[in-house]
Amino acid sequence: MIAQLASVVIRILFLLAFVLTGLAVLEKVANVAGFTLTIVQGYQPSRLLELAVVALVFVIALQLREIKDLLETSSGSKLPG
Repeated sequence: MIAQLASVVIRILFLLAFVLTGLAVLEKVANVAGFTLTIVQGYQPSRLLELAVVALVFVIALQLREIKDLLETSSGSKLPG
């Protein structure tokens, strides 16, 4: 159950990071042209990229936890930590 939940969270966070990165690029292009996107009003493109990176850090952490669990179950021995 927890593994399935972690898998869903990983996918959602990865998709969120991908969308935020795309919005940051679109916002920067719009800013260069003299416009702003109404979707992300109040957020600078750099801030959107920061939020995307935070989401990706959590994805990496959850993936490493899954890898550790798989290694523990396949080898039958506990890894330190």
